[in-house]
Amino acid sequence: MTFNKVLFGLFLLIATNLCHASLIVPMRLVDANGEGRSLGSIKLDDTLYGVIITPKLHNLPAGVHGFAVTECPLCIDYAIAAGGHLDPQHNDRHEGPYRGSGHLGDLPVLIVHANGRATLPVLAPRLKLAQMSGHSLVIAAGSDNYSDQPLKEYSAKVRIACGVIPYH
Repeated sequence: MTFNKVLFGLFLLIATNLCHASLIVPMRLVDANGEGRSLGSIKLDDTLYGVIITPKLHNLPAGVHGFAVTECPLCIDYAIAAGGHLDPQHNDRHEGPYRGSGHLGDLPVLIVHANGRATLPVLAPRLKLAQMSGHSLVIAAGSDNYSDQPLKEYSAKVRIACGVIPYH
């Protein structure tokens, strides 16, 4: 394990323990009824630096996947009912999780290892749990280039997993 990984892990541990609120979001493979096969869960922890998102997922396609908080707390109709990205300021721009002018629901990409598991935590610095509760988490089939005009190879249109975020 490299020093940077140890340092990042220590940062996550300290930041997570400063604010004790957390939520668990059960994630499912999308289907017409929103009741597809369980893929595991995602833990959301409120910190001073934003929300730490810790996946414990399995049976996903390996690679980099688009990841977002969506408007509606619904996963039916292949997660289309979840709506678009959370965008309370109505910015109508997809600029990623680190710029202050895009959708609030834009999250860092989700990394799935060759074994189909996703366990790498990510930080959503612009979010707090209070803003996320009562919405959904959606994982896309493709990657994400944080643009309103995604490249063809980064098409993240097809939703593969969804979970409703409980109220906090």
